[in-house]
Amino acid sequence: MLQNWNISALLYYVATNINAIAFLGLLLKIVVSWVVCRDMERDRSWSPSPRKRRYSDDSRYDEEYSRRDYYDDRSSDGRDRHYDRWEDREYDRRKQRRYSSPDRRSPERSTGQSSLAQDETASKKKKEEVDPILTRTGGAYIPPAKLRMMQEQITDKNSLAYQRMSWEALKKSINGLVNKVNVSNIENIIHELLQENIVRGRGLLSRSILQAQSASPIFTHVYAALVAIINSKFPNIGELILKRLILNFRKGYRRNDKQLCLTSSKFVAHLMNQNVAHEVLCLEMLTLLLERPTDDSIEVAIGFIKESGLKLTEVSPRGINAIFDRLRHILHESKIDMRVQYMIEVMFAVRKDGFKDHPIIPEGLDLVEEEDQFTHMLPLEDDYNPEDVLNVFKMDPNFMENEEKYKMLKKEILDEGDTESEGNEEAGSSEEDEEDDEEEDEDGKNILFFITQKELCNMILDCCAQQRTYEKFFGLLAGRFCMLKKDYMESFEAIFKEQYDTIHRLETNKLRNVAKMFAHLLYTDSIPWSVLECIILSEETTTSSSRIFVKIFFQELSEYMGLPNLNARLKDETLQPFFEGLLPRDNPRNTRFAINFFTSIGLGGLTDELREHLKNAPKLIMTQKQNVESSDSSSSSDTDSSSDSDSDSSSSSSESSSSSDSSSSSDIQLFASLTSFSRYVYYCFCVYLL
Repeated sequence: MLQNWNISALLYYVATNINAIAFLGLLLKIVVSWVVCRDMERDRSWSPSPRKRRYSDDSRYDEEYSRRDYYDDRSSDGRDRHYDRWEDREYDRRKQRRYSSPDRRSPERSTGQSSLAQDETASKKKKEEVDPILTRTGGAYIPPAKLRMMQEQITDKNSLAYQRMSWEALKKSINGLVNKVNVSNIENIIHELLQENIVRGRGLLSRSILQAQSASPIFTHVYAALVAIINSKFPNIGELILKRLILNFRKGYRRNDKQLCLTSSKFVAHLMNQNVAHEVLCLEMLTLLLERPTDDSIEVAIGFIKESGLKLTEVSPRGINAIFDRLRHILHESKIDMRVQYMIEVMFAVRKDGFKDHPIIPEGLDLVEEEDQFTHMLPLEDDYNPEDVLNVFKMDPNFMENEEKYKMLKKEILDEGDTESEGNEEAGSSEEDEEDDEEEDEDGKNILFFITQKELCNMILDCCAQQRTYEKFFGLLAGRFCMLKKDYMESFEAIFKEQYDTIHRLETNKLRNVAKMFAHLLYTDSIPWSVLECIILSEETTTSSSRIFVKIFFQELSEYMGLPNLNARLKDETLQPFFEGLLPRDNPRNTRFAINFFTSIGLGGLTDELREHLKNAPKLIMTQKQNVESSDSSSSSDTDSSSDSDSDSSSSSSESSSSSDSSSSSDIQLFASLTSFSRYVYYCFCVYLL
């Protein structure tokens, strides 16, 4: 169309009718329309031949320019339809290649695909051969019944597969039991938990308890009771849990993780209430939290004090007072948020009420006896090893041997297997062996019963000592037990000697209560008077505490019995061997010490015989000296002399004896004629000679 135009006529028309600017615009439109028409004609005559696709650079530029304008003018719907048609064509081509007949395929391509298929089948076989138990994550879930059946099918109990199966079973059992524990079933859970080898799985047990407490902080007191029971039997497990708690608290403090600090500090507080952790650890943690106070650290400290404040008030009143002084100082500085200030004020109100809503151990969770508790003294700043390697499986070369050891330990803890062992002994032993076993069992029971009795007697004495003043009820109770059975009397007799030997450890109030209780037992003849043989009155063998004990003891006896009856009892001839230390006569110095002691406590009437003995001491000393001299003179006499000399010696000995008698009588007369001061000097001289 453009070729048929008359160019000259057109130029003439433009020059005569329009201006130059309009001419240029019209010229541009003509050029563009010409390019578009040329492109359309090329599309109609397009061929895949390489020769026809060769064109100049100018035509390529024009084609791209025209296409750009063309696509700019098209709507988005047109582009989408064009893209959909292109996807349909690609899908048809892929489908045709995939489902083409094998006859049309080339041999090389078929062999390549067959090798690829073989590789895929080999990889599938390898995946099937991998035991899911031996994978890192434990593989897919295996029901417990199927797991037990798989274990039974393995004959070698020390093999890797069997140990891994038992490890997975142990992990699942521990996690299930820990997640089920509560106040009502904690005793049953402990019994079931001890059935598992928690020595091997102590890492799993520690991790499971910490994870459960972190997920449910409201049950922290239950998990603390669980740890306390386990710690009484296996202290290394309790120590491992406490170490990991300390490391968690320090990590949370460094990272400003308030939630981690809250959960770990709350667990430590309840472990301290259960006497698993020492109170020094709690005071160190509180000091660290309040050293550089922030809103979060004060909030953690407040929660910590609520859980452990009552226990710290009992065991460390000075420490808890220092913590509250620090809180008061922080409150007066007013550099914290108003919400935190209100929390501190509430904390002071809780302390004023005596922590009534926060008991040390909730009801039903005080399950460990005091003598069975084991407290760990772990400072906050020490370097601890969390022993994370215990959380993962590791093959044990002595697996079956260690399993048998734990079974024996479990029987001792849970008192299992007694009936089975007795049945086996009855089946394979004679009647004599049975009698011997019964005697041994009786002896063991007697020993155990004696220990229980002594613990009961110690408990009565401790309760009496804890009172502010002496309660006669405890003396009557102890006396009643002594009257019921002789074993209780022997226990209190042994306790009296132990208490007197360690009397310096008691406070004055406790010492007074103990002395009055034993005086009551002695007055009522609940224990024999032979217990006084452990008391030796001398300056070297007594201390201030033992003197106070003897003073209160005999003053109480004098009030019960009266001084004459007490004096008569101390003069009983059958009991004199037991009173040699109480009323000493071996040394005048000890005798004088005993006389002065009883006189100073108002019981001088008990020392009449001692005073007589002290007065006669010089005479006895002189008599002993004369006996020694006479024995020396007789040993020096000549044994080879004749009968005449013997008679002479006998006469001379009689004369010497008469002279010695006369000299002794003269010494007695001289001692009687001396003044009191002279008597004292003479007595000291005689003592020096001895």
